[in-house]
Amino acid sequence: MDYENKFKVKEIMEWVYCIVIAVVLALLVRYFIGTPTIVQQPSMWPTLKEGQRLILNRTIRISHAMPKRGDIVTFEAPSKVNVTSIEAERENPVAEYKHNINGIFTKFRYYVLELGKDSYIKRVIGLPGEHVKIEEGKVYINGEELQEDYLQPNVVTGSLNGAYTDLVVPEGCVFVMGDNRAESTDSRRFGCVPQEKLESIVLFRFWPFDVFGKVN
Repeated sequence: MDYENKFKVKEIMEWVYCIVIAVVLALLVRYFIGTPTIVQQPSMWPTLKEGQRLILNRTIRISHAMPKRGDIVTFEAPSKVNVTSIEAERENPVAEYKHNINGIFTKFRYYVLELGKDSYIKRVIGLPGEHVKIEEGKVYINGEELQEDYLQPNVVTGSLNGAYTDLVVPEGCVFVMGDNRAESTDSRRFGCVPQEKLESIVLFRFWPFDVFGKVN
């Protein structure tokens, strides 16, 4: 191979290395730091409406910090979203995750590229060790009514025939619900979400521009 060809090959390889490094860095930022997303579910209406665009803070994957009550979070959808009263684990009310994800490339595709992976967006209501009870259309935390100023007036929190409406949140988990209480598949139906399944906290909304800013 003459000098000119060697130079071309070297130049091509340098470009390949740069592209690979850029892709890896982009994936790391997306997975551990932050990423945009589009609201695709009605469960947080009217706080979040379908088609709105958000920036997600994913640093909880690094810090392993527990979100605060009232935070809006995204998390991996459980494998079973409607648990019956007979199936419910009263002593350990944790959402079931039995997705069949095997192999390095399959896991990379599912967890990193998030292809074929469903995520939910809900609001944190109950924290580890707290007694959450839904009764007569209201939410009680450790026996005290939870003041939910983010809800629309006259919103009633029903059970939705869910199995988990009177429980103690296990350690390392959160109890979540959508603001659209009548149209939300959430912890009332599938149980508490383990911290390791949390993906991000909603940082702010950037589209449409007339509602640009922090989401409360």
